[in-house]
This record gives sequence, structure tokens and C-alpha cells, in this order.
Amino acid sequence: MTVQALKPPFNLYRTLWRWHFYAGLFCVPFIIILALSGSLYLFKPQIEAWLDRPYDHLAFAGAPASADAQIAAALAAVPGGSLKSYEVRHDPHDAARIEVRAKGETVLVFIHPQTLAVLQTTKVKDRPMEVIKTLHGELLMGDRGSNIVELAASWAIVMVVSGLYLWWPRQAQGLAGVVWPRLNQGKKVFWRDLHAVTGVWISSLALFLLLTGLPWTSVWGEGFKTVRHLTHTAAVEQDWGQSRSAEQATAPSSVHDGMDMAGMEMGAMEMPAPTMSVERMASTLRPLNLAAPVLISPPSKREPGWTGKSDAQNRTLRVTMVLDPVTGAVLNRENFNQRHLIDQIVGYGIAAHEGQLFGWFNQALGVLTAAGLCLLAVSGVVMWWRRRPNGKLGAPEPVGSDRLALGLGLLLLGFGLFLPLFGLSLIVVGLIERLVLRQTPRVRGWLGLR
Repeated sequence: MTVQALKPPFNLYRTLWRWHFYAGLFCVPFIIILALSGSLYLFKPQIEAWLDRPYDHLAFAGAPASADAQIAAALAAVPGGSLKSYEVRHDPHDAARIEVRAKGETVLVFIHPQTLAVLQTTKVKDRPMEVIKTLHGELLMGDRGSNIVELAASWAIVMVVSGLYLWWPRQAQGLAGVVWPRLNQGKKVFWRDLHAVTGVWISSLALFLLLTGLPWTSVWGEGFKTVRHLTHTAAVEQDWGQSRSAEQATAPSSVHDGMDMAGMEMGAMEMPAPTMSVERMASTLRPLNLAAPVLISPPSKREPGWTGKSDAQNRTLRVTMVLDPVTGAVLNRENFNQRHLIDQIVGYGIAAHEGQLFGWFNQALGVLTAAGLCLLAVSGVVMWWRRRPNGKLGAPEPVGSDRLALGLGLLLLGFGLFLPLFGLSLIVVGLIERLVLRQTPRVRGWLGLR
């Protein structure tokens, strides 16, 4: 087969180059923000352990107070609050971590395990890693930001796929410029190779991160949830939320939100018979060696019974149990491998996305992918800036072809159906281009439109 036979139709190449250009132009700032914030969030366990180190391994003699007394102290520190969760620590000398729900917000209270002194109170949403997570998921802009992130991720998928087509070696004289960059053939070739070779090396990892992030999004995630309901494959309780704001709004809260835990008077710990005891439930969970953090939660709108669970970021290690609040006995247990296959697949994807599936190597791959995406963004901007003609944006000019239009139309329809916000944006951009941009000669010329 000759080299000429391997060469694609010029119209197709230029058209995909144009789509790649516009996808990159839109995605670049969001790619950098998501890559940097995502890299930080990969190390959430280590960062939070370092931030909370003043409250671990506290020195005191004698036995710590009971979990029930620690909870009462936390509730007394947050007037009108109700228990959301109590963390079962492996070291009894660690400060008790108790989440209290009050006025629609979750407050984390650190209690000295013996003296019951309040060491710190902070809103969970203001914790550094929660701020990073909110930045990563919604750009600190609520639902609007969540939709922007989803739209950017959708266009980024198109950018990666089109970039792979543009990279595909058709007239290569070897592996240089294909597998590794050529460093001694001038700046133009250097920046082109740096962009293309970096792209091909990280493309599979980038697509994995983009696709595994879709279940969290507002539109795609809600559509995925609807399809599961229609196909009777939905879980009773989904292990992830759609968007950060939705996740925070639907956070489990006590049935008696705003009241004392299970009827207890704050500070007095008066409980109706038979006596409910978080301490007994904690004693049941401690010997099980569940992955941290291990939480005990009271009845909520989503779960009518007391629950004990491992809430590990590596979702494959998660366990959920229903506990008897009087005896502490385990009434029911669900391990990760007992969940629906779809939930397991998504769980593996989310754990890998967050860098927690296979230890430090998972985190290293995440950082490498983020660094590669930032390099792609920077090198793409440099190439555009160096090549742009005077007085024009510099996008490859569109070329007409009925066969090409039909094929691309079907391809874009497929992407639009799979990525609804991408499809919607195509319609909006098409209307603006036809009704506004093409009607102004100077704008039309600057954009390179016919």
C-alpha cells in the first residue's frame, strides 16, 4: 500500500482539524483548572491526615469517655443540631470526629476523647479538600458551574478523539514525531511534536478520567440514572451524587433534623428505655478492621435504621451494615461485591478517578495525566499563537462536501446523543453562526467563515 493510499481525504482532515481547534480553544482554561484541582484532590487522605494531625494521638491517662458522651458534647457545641455521623477511630487517643447537621449545613466537631472539650468546629464545606472538590466539580459556581464543567468535559472528549485522528501517522518516516518528539528540527516541529506525542501518550488516561467523571454530572448523570430506572437496574441508594450542590443538598440527615439525637437531651444523655448506645455499635465495628473512615449514622430519610459503614474513597472496600441500636449487633451487611454490576463498574471507575484504587501508583498516574493535559493546553496555545494570521482567529477554514457533511453529521449526532450538553451546544453555536456571525463581514472574515 502506498503512502498516498494512506492519506485521508483532505476535506475530512481539515474539517476535523477545525473541530479540534474550536474544542481546544473552549476547553483550555477549564482543562488547566480541572487538572490542577484534580491533582490536589488525589491526595485528599494524606492532606487531611496532615491537617488533622494536632487532633491525633492525644496524651492522657485512663480510659476515654464513651461515644455517647462524646456525641452529647458535640451536640452541645452546635445548638439545634442533630447527629449526622460519628467516626469510629482505630486509636482511642484520637479526637472524636462527629458530624452535626444544623440549619441545612454539616458541622464537623472535634471532641477530646476523655475531657470532652471541644477542640475545633468547622463547616464541612469550608474544609480545604471540600473547597478543592467543589472547585473541581462546579468551579465554585453551583449548578451553573457544574453544567459548565460537564460541557467542557464533553468538548474535551471530542478534542481527544479528533486529536487522535489528526495524530495518526500517514506519511511518517519512522517513530520520531510519532512516539517521541523531534527536538532538533526547529520550533515549529518541536511544538507540533510536543503537542501530538504528549496527546497520544495520555489520550487513553485522559479519556478514562473524562468518562469516569460523567456519572457525577448533572445532565449526563441524571440521564444515566433515568436509564437505570427504566431498565430496572437502579440501586436502592446510589453511591454518588449528580453535581456537588446536589450531593450536598441530598446529604443524609437525621429524621429529627434540628432536634437532639434520638430524643437525647444535650448534655444530660437521657434516653428512653430500652437504652440506645452508640458505644455498643462502635464496639461492634472496631474489631472488623473496616477501611477508614468508619461511620455510624442515625436513622435518616433514606435509611430508616442505624447504619455503620466504611466510607473509604476506594469504593471497592466499602461496607454498609444495619445495626441494632440497643445491642450493637449487625442486622444486615452489604459488601461492595454484592452491589449491582453497574454500581461496581462505576465504583471502580470513581475510585480510580480519585486516585484511590491501587495506591500511590494510581495517584502517580493521575498526576501524570493532569500534567500531560496542562502540557497539551499550553503547547496548543503556543502553536495557535505562532501560526495565527494577522487579523484572523486562525481556525482552519471550513470546506464543503455533501458526502463529508453527511458523515460528519452522523458522527456529531452520535456524540450529541451520548453527550447531551455537547449536542445542545452544537445547536446553539450553529444558530449563532448562521443568524449572527455570518451576517457581519468583518466577524465572518476574522472567524474564517465562508
